[in-house]
Amino acid sequence: MKRPHRRHFLHIAAGAVALPAMSSFAWTQTYPSRPVRIIVGLAAGGGTDIVARLIGQWLSERLGQSFVIENRPGAAGNVATEAVVNAPADGYTLLAVSPGAAINATLYDKLSFDFLRDMAPVAGLLRVANVMAVTNTLPVRTVPEFIAYARANPSRISYGSAGTGSSNHLSGELLKIMAGVPMVHVPYRGAAPALTDVISGQVQLIFSSVTSTVEYIKADKLRALAVTSLTRSEVLPELPPIADFVPGYEAINWWGIAAPKATAQDVIDKLNREINTAFADPRIRARLFDLGGPPLAGSPAEFGKLIADETEKWAKVIRAANIKPD
Repeated sequence: MKRPHRRHFLHIAAGAVALPAMSSFAWTQTYPSRPVRIIVGLAAGGGTDIVARLIGQWLSERLGQSFVIENRPGAAGNVATEAVVNAPADGYTLLAVSPGAAINATLYDKLSFDFLRDMAPVAGLLRVANVMAVTNTLPVRTVPEFIAYARANPSRISYGSAGTGSSNHLSGELLKIMAGVPMVHVPYRGAAPALTDVISGQVQLIFSSVTSTVEYIKADKLRALAVTSLTRSEVLPELPPIADFVPGYEAINWWGIAAPKATAQDVIDKLNREINTAFADPRIRARLFDLGGPPLAGSPAEFGKLIADETEKWAKVIRAANIKPD
């Protein structure tokens, strides 16, 4: 039997090596070829759901396939995350990510997954500050006045939140730790009832998202003192950051998209490009700023760094305050 020439053998081998890469490229070029699910771990109508639907509609229009929002609330978003971690890593099941992904990593000690290990960041969507707002009857108008009042009246200050481990809860805990402010946390089942009780004076303070709070502030139903971002909010530019008075203080809401860890990088990059393109569209950009903006543009790696940094930051707060899930 005639042995194949060495050059011919190397040509065949090179072709064999190239086939998977070519197949992957061709598959990515046709992605998506069927509807894609974006799993949201919270109920419809909240910030995570609204932002996911906005970007899902954009991706549907751009890529020619439906991006369907599927709400799976439960265990502060852990039910949805577990479903996506265990889904096929083919780009057809994505997760709408919120600060809960970073918080839950420490808050819950028996999760069946490790978010940083088991999920791949795709793209950031939006950054939104919380507003530090008090009931109108509280005799304070600035953060320094509030800190002084709280220290002088340690039994009188309580703050409401959307629940234990929520972003607005940890915003309050971070202020307690960094400024030495004695306050009592009052958890609610959602931000809406907490806001209602601050307006009525049942509790004195809330750290609620700009999106949820701005109309109450403009209607003089709440008195806003500051925002929790490092810089002023474009939605409420008259408010200073808490960091102006408590250096280094920052507590933001953020949203993005992630996929199962083994998802092809080409698919992740394609989704990232399309999402970042959305931020240049005047219609999408305006809607994001209506929700409290600005857009959270960047690479998958940059979004992944944000999640990792937030995970480390809130782990310290949760342990220092000895916070346990309800």
